[in-house]
Amino acid sequence: MSNTSIKQQATHQRISVIVENLIANNSIYQERLEQQKMIEKMYELFTQPNVGDDVETIDDDDLTERISKILALEAISGLLNDLTPEEMAIFDEAVKRK
Repeated sequence: MSNTSIKQQATHQRISVIVENLIANNSIYQERLEQQKMIEKMYELFTQPNVGDDVETIDDDDLTERISKILALEAISGLLNDLTPEEMAIFDEAVKRK
């Protein structure tokens, strides 16, 4: 097995553990996110060329925080699509008042 392949497997495993732990400890994530899909998405995001930091250089706390923020965004995206027209009208009114 090549060093690149070993490095990719280690990176995937590290991201998998973080995503699994974050989803396991958040009921909203459990309800709204598909764990395997999120693992693959995080892996793709953090291993793209020229995205900044190499995953290997990011400490666990920082990587966990970054992944947590992305998962939160994923969980709330599309949330408004789940609202009924009546709920959407209430939401629109509340936003206008702020």
